[in-house]
Amino acid sequence: MNNFQNDPQPRTINTQVGLRSFLSKMYGFMALAVLVSAATAYVSMTVFAAQIQAAFGAHPIWALLIFIISMFVMIGGIQRNATRNPAMSFTLLMLFAVIFGVEMSITLSLYTQATLGGAFVAAAAVFGTMAVIGNTTKRDISSLGTHLFAALIGLLVAQIVNMFLGSAMITYIFSYIGVVIFAGLSMWDSNNMRRMYLQYGDQVSSTGLAVTGALQLYLDFVNLFLYFVQIFAGSSRD
Repeated sequence: MNNFQNDPQPRTINTQVGLRSFLSKMYGFMALAVLVSAATAYVSMTVFAAQIQAAFGAHPIWALLIFIISMFVMIGGIQRNATRNPAMSFTLLMLFAVIFGVEMSITLSLYTQATLGGAFVAAAAVFGTMAVIGNTTKRDISSLGTHLFAALIGLLVAQIVNMFLGSAMITYIFSYIGVVIFAGLSMWDSNNMRRMYLQYGDQVSSTGLAVTGALQLYLDFVNLFLYFVQIFAGSSRD
C-alpha cells in the first residue's frame, strides 16, 4: 500500500509555489505599469510639455473627456479579456499606464520634485505595508471592501461639491481620508486576489488573473500617491 497517494503535502507545496509565482507576476506587472506611468509623466512634463499644455489649454473639457472615456474603455477591456486573452489585457494595461501618465503630468507639473519624491516614497511604504498585511492576514476581511467602496463614493461626491466651494482646507482634509481609503483598498485588493487565485487559479489563466490584480493594485497605488502629493504640498505651504 502506498501511503503517499493520500498525502496532501505535495498538493499543498504545489499550491504555495503557484501562489508565490502568481503574486510575483501580479506585483511585477503592477510595478511595471507604475514605472511606465512615471516615465510617461516625466517625458510629458519635459519633452512634450508645450504640446500637451496647448492641447489641454485649447479644449480642456474635450481633452479631459477623451482621457476619461478612453481609460474606462481600457479598464473594461482589461477585465473582460483578462482570462481569455492575457496578452491583449497586458497590452491594454501598459497603454492605460501611458495615458494615465500623460494625464497625471498636467497635475504633477504644478508641484516641486521634493514634493513628488516624498509622496512617492510615502505611497510606496504605505502600499507595501498594506499589501503584506493583506497577503498574510488570517482574518476574513472580504466584507471590508463594501465599506471601503462606499466610503470612496462618498469621498468622490464630497470632492465634486468642494470643486464649487474651492476650500483648500477641505481638500487637505480629504487627502488624508483618501490615503486611509486607498490604504485599506490596497490591503483588501491584495487579500482578494490571493483568495481568488487559491479558489480559481487552476480554472483560469493565472497570467490573466495577475493582469486583473495588477490593474486594481496600480489604481490603488497611483491614488495613494496623488493624495500624498496633496498632503506634502499642503504641508510645505504651512
